[in-house]
Amino acid sequence: MFWWLALAVCLYILFVLLLIAEVFVPSGGLLTVCALFCLIGGTYIFFKQSTIAGIAGIIFGIIMIPSLLRFAYKTFPKTKFGQSVTLAPPKRPQGDAVPDTPALGKLLGAVGVVRTPLRPVGICDFEGRKIECVAESGYIARDAKVEVIKIESTQLTVREIERI
Repeated sequence: MFWWLALAVCLYILFVLLLIAEVFVPSGGLLTVCALFCLIGGTYIFFKQSTIAGIAGIIFGIIMIPSLLRFAYKTFPKTKFGQSVTLAPPKRPQGDAVPDTPALGKLLGAVGVVRTPLRPVGICDFEGRKIECVAESGYIARDAKVEVIKIESTQLTVREIERI
């Protein structure tokens, strides 16, 4: 009778190993299916021994599955394989074209020069700061003077200053 419990525990351990392997080895879900069969088989053996052992096995499985997946997914990006297949977050270089919203509030009414044609989006220079802007309407040519007329979130809307 003891060796049946040992077999059930071995199936649970195999379940753990297969579930962790599924995160690291692309198998198209085959390892997960095998892991679930191990979990079901181990639970069945526990229930054959006693109802209390079966319920304990189910509770252990319910606690173990999310814990293992969380551990595996936290560990995955730190592995060599994980680093080669996951994307790194974008890095914003200094002097980015879209500054934070509080810094933009000071630019309302500011006058700048268009550095790339606004069709309707382009880059404008405001006292040495290059910022992405949207033309109020139409096309604004390069080197034209513009004024900030509206700030909405991180979007600056500009209007070309009339030429005299």
